[in-house]
Amino acid sequence: MNPSQDIGHTQRQKTAADAKAALLAKFKPQATRVDPQFAERAAMRAAELTQVRTDRSLAKAAARQAAADSAQAIVDAEAALAADALTAKRGERKERKALSNAEAKAKRDARYAARKARS
Repeated sequence: MNPSQDIGHTQRQKTAADAKAALLAKFKPQATRVDPQFAERAAMRAAELTQVRTDRSLAKAAARQAAADSAQAIVDAEAALAADALTAKRGERKERKALSNAEAKAKRDARYAARKARS
């Protein structure tokens, strides 16, 4: 027999024990390693978080301003429509008054002409 194949019982037990120890060693807690850039990364994360919060607050403010602007535009449009309606109403009233005045003048002129024709 080859000497490499002449493995005894004790050798097999020792190999199995070593394999089991190596397998268990994987699950043992390892010594902690301190990241040399931990503080820098934490600062970068904090800066990024601050930037994101600032961007979001600016976006919210812009959305609020856009909503306020659209509401103001609606109010302005309604006010303009009301002003146009009032102007149209006043114009109609002026036309009616002018027409009434013209009719009254025509009546006066007719009476005057009739009086002149009689005399």
